[in-house]
Amino acid sequence: MELDTKLAVLIDGDNIPSASVKEMMAEIAKYGNPTIKRIYGDWTKPILAKWKSLLLENAITPVQQYSYTTGKNATDSAMIIDAMDILYSQKVNGFCLVSSDSDFTRLATRLREAGMLVIGIGEKKTPEPFIVACDKFIYIEILKDQAETEVDAVKRKSSLKADVDKITPKVIKLIASTISDLADDDGWAFLGDVGNLLQKKQPNFDSRNYGFAKLTPLIKSIGAFEIEQRENQKGRFKLIYVRNREKTG
Repeated sequence: MELDTKLAVLIDGDNIPSASVKEMMAEIAKYGNPTIKRIYGDWTKPILAKWKSLLLENAITPVQQYSYTTGKNATDSAMIIDAMDILYSQKVNGFCLVSSDSDFTRLATRLREAGMLVIGIGEKKTPEPFIVACDKFIYIEILKDQAETEVDAVKRKSSLKADVDKITPKVIKLIASTISDLADDDGWAFLGDVGNLLQKKQPNFDSRNYGFAKLTPLIKSIGAFEIEQRENQKGRFKLIYVRNREKTG
């Protein structure tokens, strides 16, 4: 993903907590330049009061959307209409949809059909259909954990171990099959390609979900894979290759 990619960031204010907005915007900046930043909601409601002080700090434009009918989410409709207007304006290369609501599943699919990069950000309660409709999906809880101080991280050491324990046989099988898909005749696959394919197969795959900052230490911790560093002829950074470890016995 190019850092000069222009992104439209559309936030469902009714469905996302304001506490992690700073970490959220810092994460989005890794994937491109957020040239459009809008948040949707009924700003007459007290529940959105916490957002107001954060909007100026992060240059996010609030969009007022009154709730016309009880039980109907007018915010979703306004956000979807704006997204389509932005798509046809051809001013951006991608979208970041910030919501935990499955109502945006069709929007994410439509934007990708138009060739847009679609990044989703939401809580772990987000339904699977919306997650898989995005190119990449990031959990807000992970961003919050990552932003904690080193002192807090030490205090939470046991919690981080619990995250590592979530590396299930299903996850290991996913990594192993992805390596096999990309392997050369000797079984080696370039780790960068493995990471990209994992993202395509499972948009919410993120090493941080398991307590690791990067994919390399996650793979090392499993013990089912071999890792090899090779010289890079084009630069000073070494290339990392992985392959499935042969089973013995």
